[in-house]
Amino acid sequence: MTNVYAQRVESLRAIMRERGWDAVIVSGSDPHSSEYVAPRWLQVAWLSGFTGESAELVITADHAGLWTDTRYFIQAEKQLPGTGFELHKMNVPEQVPVSEWLAQYTFRSDRHIPVIAVDGLCQTVSDVQSLTDAFLAARKPAPVVVNHPDMLDLIWFDRPSVPQTPVTLLSEAYAGMTRKDKIAWLREAVQQKGCDSILLTALDEIAWLLNVRGTDIDYNPVVVSYLLVTRTEVLWFALKSSHLDDVTQSSFATLRSEGITIHPYHSLSSKLRAFDGRLYVDTSTLNYSLHEALSAQSGIAHYVSGTSPVIHRKALKNASEVEGMRRAHIVDGVAVVRFFHWLETTLARGSVVSEWDAAVRLGQFRQEIAEYRGDSFETISAWGEGAALPHYVTPKDGSTKIGTHGLYLCDSGGQYLFGTTDITRTVAVGPCTDLEKEDYTLVLQGHIRLALCSFPKGTAGCQIDVLAREPLWRTHRNFGHGTGHGVGFYLNVHEGPQNIRQGFKNEPLLPGMITSNEPGLYREGMHGIRHENLVLCVDTGARDFGRDWYAFDTITLCYFDTAPLLADRLHDDEKAWLNAYQERVYQTLAPHLTEDVATWLRQKTLPI
Repeated sequence: MTNVYAQRVESLRAIMRERGWDAVIVSGSDPHSSEYVAPRWLQVAWLSGFTGESAELVITADHAGLWTDTRYFIQAEKQLPGTGFELHKMNVPEQVPVSEWLAQYTFRSDRHIPVIAVDGLCQTVSDVQSLTDAFLAARKPAPVVVNHPDMLDLIWFDRPSVPQTPVTLLSEAYAGMTRKDKIAWLREAVQQKGCDSILLTALDEIAWLLNVRGTDIDYNPVVVSYLLVTRTEVLWFALKSSHLDDVTQSSFATLRSEGITIHPYHSLSSKLRAFDGRLYVDTSTLNYSLHEALSAQSGIAHYVSGTSPVIHRKALKNASEVEGMRRAHIVDGVAVVRFFHWLETTLARGSVVSEWDAAVRLGQFRQEIAEYRGDSFETISAWGEGAALPHYVTPKDGSTKIGTHGLYLCDSGGQYLFGTTDITRTVAVGPCTDLEKEDYTLVLQGHIRLALCSFPKGTAGCQIDVLAREPLWRTHRNFGHGTGHGVGFYLNVHEGPQNIRQGFKNEPLLPGMITSNEPGLYREGMHGIRHENLVLCVDTGARDFGRDWYAFDTITLCYFDTAPLLADRLHDDEKAWLNAYQERVYQTLAPHLTEDVATWLRQKTLPI
């Protein structure tokens, strides 16, 4: 029987032949360049069967390719057989990006210039420009790019609609700044760039600016929408349905009373076609269809492009946000400690616990917290070889039973009214091999080295990434993902502009930024290890050699399991950091725990 995904590709190829398209590019994103997307835009999964969060497809007459990065190689190799898709590896030395691959590809067509179709709603302006650049670099004529919005509607007949979930308002007590003040700040920032208006297309930027939250996308408390801010108006294109719930109607009424007008989501293009102001746009998130709308009258894009000022302002958490994030990590730490106590005692009784059972139980502990609003991403609950997949998807059916030996990894997080958490702990569920212990220790050493880091103002994450890898590199070990990502305030668990990774990005780490510290190690078919805390960049107050000096304040609160740790491998400063951290975890969380769990935590946090 033909694989369903192979059938879908053939259906798409029939459309290609009918319309004269030589290639089709299918993006894994949505009209807002989101990392996580609503079901409507799970196009890669629907067409290929691959469920990783980062991927792009290219279909030609005789080739179907999937491009993804090192986090998903193992997953892709398991999911793609039989689909007809070939894996193209990114973030490796020999990588060939989609645009370059197409420029090198020999098309069957007799046409001198290939025709490449894209869904312009889900393809950014820079993505399309990269196609032209790649062909010209290969000394070939630029391709003809055909924009067909919602292209897969031609064959995806039961495709989900654009979501309209309840819209809630976040109070100033949590946000630390009113909508009015944020909008006034943004108008001033736009004027300084010589413009009178700005179009925001990134969903977390809109949610932050308007102090609104929603559930249009799983785990990301955002509202699928666009926002146009002029000198005199604030136009929010957020209406997708005529049937609104009471919460949303109330929220919209409040926004309207503050001068914010609500418009249909799909009406932005027509508004832009008639727009005559000097518009500022971030093309890294502007989709190609909106670019065409802005270019409709003369073929020239009437906007000024640059990085959205909201990105940096959102990343620098204000005092209320920092206080909320600290509070979130206390209540979240209590839930995670209670979970690991439950897991250990349940397994000790001889009860069977699957990876899925464990993930569900952790969620139940978080649900007991009044301000909990859901997980910040899908919990990764993995024992043994499942943990060797950095972005393992814990199956609900046929989930692996957690054994009584080796290492169990749990990567999870919560969304709270006052903050967002992201934590990974790897614990021993029984005797561990020498290799597991050594790997565990080296990863923890890397985590501590980064946590201890002090650095001068102007330092970017790529300049300190090596600290987390050096203990592993000494023994020729490594991990394929980044070491750290920014985290939003009751917003997306992944946010920019900062990160900590090997790829060069000259984005300084600044006080107020919250970033993850999560080195790992993954042995295919054996085990995986990751140690993750969130850290707040702080000013140390020191000014030496003419520079201000910054450091990290760890805000995540949960013990590290010392049972599989080779303590004699740690340096004195690493031991001192670990002992101090463990004691802080105990002193902070114990008052919120029952006596038996607090006693158990005391044993877990004893100094080494």
